Amino acid sequence: MEFSAKMPTFARYSYNIMYGMAHRSGFVNIIGNPNVGKSTLMNRLVGERLSIITSKAQTTRHRIMGIVNGEDFQIVYSDTPGILKPNYKLQEKMMKFVRGAITDADVLLYVTDTVEDSDRSAEIIEKVRLAGIPTIVVINKVDLTTPEKLNAIVEKWQELLPEAIIAPCSARENFNVEGVFNLILERLPEGEAFYPKDTLTDKTLRFFASEIIREKILLNYDKEIPYSCEIAIESYKEEPTIDRISATIYVARTSQKGIVIGHKGEKLKKVGQAARHDLEDFLGKRVFLELYVKVQEDWRNNDSQLRRFGYELE
Repeated sequence: MEFSAKMPTFARYSYNIMYGMAHRSGFVNIIGNPNVGKSTLMNRLVGERLSIITSKAQTTRHRIMGIVNGEDFQIVYSDTPGILKPNYKLQEKMMKFVRGAITDADVLLYVTDTVEDSDRSAEIIEKVRLAGIPTIVVINKVDLTTPEKLNAIVEKWQELLPEAIIAPCSARENFNVEGVFNLILERLPEGEAFYPKDTLTDKTLRFFASEIIREKILLNYDKEIPYSCEIAIESYKEEPTIDRISATIYVARTSQKGIVIGHKGEKLKKVGQAARHDLEDFLGKRVFLELYVKVQEDWRNNDSQLRRFGYELE
């Protein structure tokens, strides 16, 4: 299956007005603390559901690319894990994605919201300030605050990042997402496209299958279980009317295996049914999904296992 680009509605009309003469292209990297709405914003900007979304921190583990194409522009978005203090090697790899996103961007989107404490990410904010990269601070979730409180938040961020443009929005309600898009276009450098114009993402179907399964684990288990699980797609067979997928859920301890499976397999069955439903929506065809659970002791601190699961920066 090939991924073809689907421009957000607002993107189809902006480029001819703003940049009818020169082609613009660049990498727009999205960073910020956990749970501020980075993935929701990226999905809005791309016009496709590429990043999984839950209310739990550390939902995004990888750097996920989404590409928006117009006649005269190409924007390569990257969603990144939330900023955190690493407690094990997996989280160290995740933070490498974040630090890399600061250095290789043409435009940075620093996403915050109306309730978070900026002191938690002071070190990253300082790196952004010193990077000299055009930066847009997106204050998300403005639907959850008052105009007076929003003004105070804007003033705070103007002091923290004086060179940045401040853009209030609500990704969930699709408020001022078009405004953020236009601010990105204004700051995009001139240049040729980096990818063919029908490309939507650099990720494979296997990757999206594993992410959809992992999302269902985040939604159906509590405490440490979701953070101890990783997905490996053992086989993926595309047929004309159905895709057949076999996946293994790896857990970090033997005691977690029974919790994931549940009494008489009911928990695992629930995860499989929910994942299959979303996969069928995503792929537009029937899916046969097999799930297995295996123990890989302390995989989050194992370099070879992390490389196997795609957590190598280089």
